[in-house]
Amino acid sequence: MLNLREFWVKYEYKIVLAIGFMLIAAISFEFGHIQGKSVKSSPIVVEKPAVSSENGSGCPVSAKPASDTNITPKAPAGADLGSLQKCAYVGSKNSDKFYPPTCSYAKRIKPENIVCFATAQEALAQGRTQSAGCK
Repeated sequence: MLNLREFWVKYEYKIVLAIGFMLIAAISFEFGHIQGKSVKSSPIVVEKPAVSSENGSGCPVSAKPASDTNITPKAPAGADLGSLQKCAYVGSKNSDKFYPPTCSYAKRIKPENIVCFATAQEALAQGRTQSAGCK
């Protein structure tokens, strides 16, 4: 009993301070939880607006409503989806590697950065190295 009394006298200030912080944290959490229940909101939907090429200004003309669930992804402007298949090997203007067109790395290259090679020797002659990830 004497040890408990000495402990309390020695650490009274720190114990009271710790208990106070825990009570304030618990009350704040509960207040936030109660306030959150009263707020009913729909999820935020961010959509890229459609751009008209007719006016040439690049300004958004119209956007699809958020309720439209039948949205199909479109290729970037000027992208030729078959451009990877026409090349024996492809590389990026920004890299020194080249890949077969079926490689997942090749499919990540932006269409405006694609460089085609007829043979692997042609790519090697330009100082490029073949990717070890795709053979």
